[in-house]
Amino acid sequence: MRQNASGTQAGGFTGWHMLAVMGLFFGIIISVNLVMAWNAVSSWSGLVVQNTYVASQEFNSKVERARALAASGISGTLTVATDGVDYRLVDRGGQPVTADTVRATFKRPVDERDDFVLVLQPAGEGSYRVVHAVATGQWVVDVVAERSGKAVFHETVRTVVGGGAR
Repeated sequence: MRQNASGTQAGGFTGWHMLAVMGLFFGIIISVNLVMAWNAVSSWSGLVVQNTYVASQEFNSKVERARALAASGISGTLTVATDGVDYRLVDRGGQPVTADTVRATFKRPVDERDDFVLVLQPAGEGSYRVVHAVATGQWVVDVVAERSGKAVFHETVRTVVGGGAR
């Protein structure tokens, strides 16, 4: 420490100050890392597929099936309302397409706790409907239409349900 003009000692930046600064710096970094790790572990399982090897082996066949379904010219329109879910299937010419089963899997983009599957019932020419309330927020909806046990159409739609309607 050094002395000022009046002969008293003036405080300066000491080793203890540096120790306190370093402790505070690393304490903040470690605290933030712990909070982020806890959020990551508690909010999502991280599991995308059960077995990555099997998923990688099936990838090419899934791409080929998707191309074949896209080439069919069938398209779908999803409507999520406060009172239920509607889906309409039409071919390239706008004519209704019939399916034995239309299944919609609702998934949250980053959490699997709210996921659910709906089986839509025929509601007229190419239209399918189910009465089911859907919670507000973002959803990834995977729709599969099957006829005679084979998929005739498959699409994944990302949608936002706001205020119970969309």
